[in-house]
Amino acid sequence: MNKFLFAILGMLISTSCNGTKSTNSSSEDIRNGSKEMSQPSIVVFFSHAGENYAVGNIKTGNTKIVANYISEMTGAEQFEIATDKYDGMSYDALCELAKDEQQKGELPAYKGEIEDISKYNTIFIGGPVWWGTYPQVMFTFFKKHDLNGKRIIPFTTHEGSGLGNCVNDIKKTYPKADVQDGLSIYGHKVNNSKEDVRKWLKKFGY
Repeated sequence: MNKFLFAILGMLISTSCNGTKSTNSSSEDIRNGSKEMSQPSIVVFFSHAGENYAVGNIKTGNTKIVANYISEMTGAEQFEIATDKYDGMSYDALCELAKDEQQKGELPAYKGEIEDISKYNTIFIGGPVWWGTYPQVMFTFFKKHDLNGKRIIPFTTHEGSGLGNCVNDIKKTYPKADVQDGLSIYGHKVNNSKEDVRKWLKKFGY
């Protein structure tokens, strides 16, 4: 009789242990699956500090302020397309240089790089509108990175140009990307546009 009871007890313990192991394994698989499906987003932007139209000499560029709103509300990482080329220039001189770069199709260099852009599923792309589209330094970035297959969400800061040709230029550059509706904000209003950004982001599930 004792042997029979010990045998039953052993079977119960074995079944219990196996059941616990199976449950833990399933939970781990679910967690791993969630990590694989949940890809991070990033805000890629160019922003010009210094002398700007309508707002004078500013320490933080208008587009950077909007980029910070987006990161704050979505948790998106940031990569700023930064260059020293335009530092210290007057607004008029910068306008002439930007026009010349566009006409010649120049691709100015920028600092730093994104180590692995493939891990980002959603990419916010923002910049000021210079002569109807993004500054040429942003096209340098576009040429280096294939964003086809990504969800791209454009935004601009401006003083009357709206989105300009920015959205169309992104679509031409990345015909297989999922390009969403863009947001344009007046540069002189960025400090009071946080709620506008929040409302816009809700369209994308943030």
